[in-house]
Formats: sequence, structure tokens, C-alpha cells
Amino acid sequence: MTIHTQLKNILQHAISKCQHAGHLPQELPINAIELNAPKQVSHGDISCNIAMVFAKQAKMPPRKLADCIVSTIEPGTLIDHIEIAGPGFINFFINPQAYLAILHDIHDQQEHYGQGVLSKDKKVQIEFVSANPTGPLHIGHGRGAVYGDTLASLLTFAGYDVSKEYYVNDAGNQMTTLGKSVYLRVLEQLGTSIDFPEDCYQGNYITDLAKEIMAIHTESFNELNKESAIALCLDFASKAILQQIKDDLAKLGITHDVYYHEKSLHADSAIDAALLQVKRDGHVYEKDGALWFNTTAFGDDKDRVLRKANGDLTYFSADIAYHKTKYDRGFDRVIDIWGADHAGYVKRMEACVQALGKDKSQLNTVLIQLVNLIQDGKPVSMSTRSATYETLADVRNEVGKDVCRYFFLMRSHHAQLDFDLDLAKQQTSDNPVFYIQYAYARICSIFKKAKEENHIYDSCNIDMELLTLPEEITLAKTCGAFPSIITKAANDMEPHRIAFYLLELTRLFQSYYSQGRRNSCYKVIGNNKKITDSKLYLLKNIQVVIKNGLGILGLSTPEYMTREEE
Repeated sequence: MTIHTQLKNILQHAISKCQHAGHLPQELPINAIELNAPKQVSHGDISCNIAMVFAKQAKMPPRKLADCIVSTIEPGTLIDHIEIAGPGFINFFINPQAYLAILHDIHDQQEHYGQGVLSKDKKVQIEFVSANPTGPLHIGHGRGAVYGDTLASLLTFAGYDVSKEYYVNDAGNQMTTLGKSVYLRVLEQLGTSIDFPEDCYQGNYITDLAKEIMAIHTESFNELNKESAIALCLDFASKAILQQIKDDLAKLGITHDVYYHEKSLHADSAIDAALLQVKRDGHVYEKDGALWFNTTAFGDDKDRVLRKANGDLTYFSADIAYHKTKYDRGFDRVIDIWGADHAGYVKRMEACVQALGKDKSQLNTVLIQLVNLIQDGKPVSMSTRSATYETLADVRNEVGKDVCRYFFLMRSHHAQLDFDLDLAKQQTSDNPVFYIQYAYARICSIFKKAKEENHIYDSCNIDMELLTLPEEITLAKTCGAFPSIITKAANDMEPHRIAFYLLELTRLFQSYYSQGRRNSCYKVIGNNKKITDSKLYLLKNIQVVIKNGLGILGLSTPEYMTREEE
């Protein structure tokens, strides 16, 4: 049981006592107790503002209510002392041994430490990447891909049943343009002079695809009419590009459980079925020969067209049908991860979900802000249809999978990100990925050294009271915060919190280790076996937490590393 959980139980018991004594009303929502870390160390380890939240209902000043609550808390092994500050903050100073005791939980649970059971019976679908199969992935796609994959890993670790899905947009104008682009490049290969249109895909990969087609279909291509030839080019190119996308993602450690093709919505009459449902339920009307969805009834700024006057379906029609299939497949909660340029679609999709009979909360839409690739201090231009952009594969090949993944999580997805290619390639402490992984490898080397010096590490007979240094308490406290970090990051869908947490834990460890070079009290392997065992026990548990955190982020845990400055 975490310290936060223990403290919440203590507070709930204290409030119940006050209620039974008639000092507080019975209807107080005591399950809503929130605990936070104070901004200043002098204000204790954990702070609670519950007295200010309940003051109005209790009809007494917040500070007096805080006194009432604190007076019912009996002394124990968890709390060293309590202070009431300001208008009524209750600040708890935790017994250092309580933090050290957490190490036993980590040691016992190992790879399961931090795992939760937030909603193990709830099925969650995360749709991410879903880039049109019209060209290679660029780093903008990469950020959404890493975010989605890490969020899936985080939610799974937190206790959800998660499925990862890629929606393949293989229908529509962009696919027509792809087929035409490749077809024209094939004609060039056959010696025809082509004035290549600007609205076609310009990248060299289109020419490469044309060459591949000619190597396989030279004879049959000459026998096809234009329409059939374009269809052949489209089919070949879309499959080849999608396979390349899958390969690029796999090299980043990303795989999807399901690839759902937009074409199947048309083939299975899923769009007609979805439109029939929303029409039957009174959410559709006709105007000016077109079919409209009354999305304003659900908070959208204007109604949306489903079928144009000429009979063509809009993309929104397919989106409705696709989301209907998600819920029909049994998912309780759907998470869509889109680029920031899709912000205008959020309201209409919320309207769609509600029109399908689902609660608005069953759809979460995450917008990923832009990412800028920086090289030599200057931004690198990126455009899908130009020949001058860095692909995700280019970046991964430059810096490696682990660095690529971590750098995409260095900032919240709510903020734009500068991906510094030069920093990413450094193997120094300035590179946060290297810094964290080096800490893990350093702990491995310490245990290797202990073994070489015939120090038999006994994890069953640890004297926790020998860990007396303030830094050791802080390290144990930080390790103990891991489960609450997991819960917070999962609830807020913010996997970057894990990246931030690991960096902070690593800084604390590296500082602690460095002091061992100057002060024998901090030296891990010393002459006193019991003290050495205690310090090794602390390090082993730090290592477990780092490994669990890196696992969620999809990063490796190398046991040996060297630094450039060494």
C-alpha cells in the first residue's frame, strides 16, 4: 500500500470521527481527498487542502476545521508530525523509515511494481498514426506514433485492456492522386516526356515505386488502358507504402494490433448502416439536395454535410461509420490521436459518438502539437509532397530507436517540440536518454564490482536503519512516488510524465553516487558489510524502478555503456 493510500485512509478515518462527533456534516465527499507535494520542502512531504474545500459545508473557518481534523489523527509509524499552515493547509511530515519501507514493496514486486488495476475490465481502443499510405512517415507522424504506443503501454501497465489500431485511409482523393503520380513516373520510365503536376506527390519515392512496377509489370503495363494502369499503380504503391510504414514503425518498437482499412467500410456497407442509424434516431435532415447531420444539437458550431447534393459521401460519413464499428466491436472507451491540424474535427466527432448512443466521455481525442526538426541550430523543412523533408526513418537511423522515442516524449504533447538532432546524437550526460540509461548501467557495474570483490549481497537481511543519509531517504521517497506517477499519467493521458520522472530519479542517483567519490559515507561498497548491503539494496530497487519506467517508454536497459567524455 502506497504512502498516499495510507494517508488517505488516515484522513478518511479522521473525518469520519469528526462526523460522528457532530463537528462535520455526514454528506462530505471524503473519497475526493487530494494529496499533493508542497512546492517548498519546509512545508513537509505531503500537503492536503481538504479543510479549505470542506470549510463552507462545515460552516467553520478552514484553519479551525484543519485543527479539528488533525486532533483526531492518532500517532503512528507513518507520520512524524503534522503542521497546519496558511489559511488551513494540512502538511504531513512523513517518518523517513516509512519511505525506506517502500523498498521492500519494490523488491517483492519487481517488474510489477507500479502496476495498477484502474479498470481492468474496461476495453480501450487507441487509434494512432493512421497516416495516409501515400508516402513515408515524417517526424510529425513519429511524435504521434511514439505518444500513442507509449500511452498504450502506460494504460496497460495501469490496468486497462488496450488494443492499438491503425486506420488505413485507402479511399478518397489522396489515393487517386497517388495512383496518378506513380503512373506519370512510369510513363517517364517508358520515355514519355511529362510535365509533372504540382499537386502530385513529388518525392523520389514515387520514382522508386515506378521503377519497381516496371521491373515486375513491364509487359502487362503496356497492354493496359490508362484507367487500368493507374489502378495498377495505386494498388502496388499503396501496399508497398503501407508495408514500409509498418516496417518503419516496427524499427521504433511500434506495432498495431489491428489495421482497419477505410475501403472495408464501403465494401461492407458500413457507411450506409451508420447513416441509417443516425437518420432513424432523428439526427439527420435534408437541405438543398444534401444530407446533413445536426451536430449543433451536440455542441458543434455548425451542422455537417454527410452526403453532397451530387451524391458523393463526405469524409465525415466514413468517420461516423468507422467509430460505430469501434463500439460495435466492444470497446468501452475510444482514444483518437490526431495532429493539431485536426482540432476542428473534435466537436463533430463528439457529436457523432453521442448520436450513436454513447456517452461523450467514451471518446477521448488527443491532439499532438507540431514537431520541428533542428539541425545545426536551424529548422529542417518538411513537406509530404516535396522532395526536401526528413523521414522518420532518416531520423531513427541517425539517433537510434531509444533516443528517437524519448525525444518525442521530452515535452507534453500539448506543446510544440523542437527535436534537436545534434543533441540526440550525443553520448554524454547532456543527452537525457543516455543519462538515464547510463545510470542503469552504472548500477549494473556496481553489482559486478561487488561480485568481483567477493561481496555476497544478502537481500534477505537488510537493516533499513543504516540508510541514514538525507539523499538515501529522498531516493527511497522518489521511488515510492512511482505508482502515483503512473496513476496520474494514465488518468491524464500524459506519458511524458514518466520521462520527466525518470530523469529526476536519475539526477538524484547520479548526485548521490558522485558524492561517494568525495565522502566515504556515500560510498556504496565499503568495509562494513551491513551498510554495504543496505546501500546495494537501495540501488537494486532504484534499478527496478528505472527498468519499469524505461519499459513503459519502450526503451532498452543496457547493462554496459561508455561516455564520450571518458
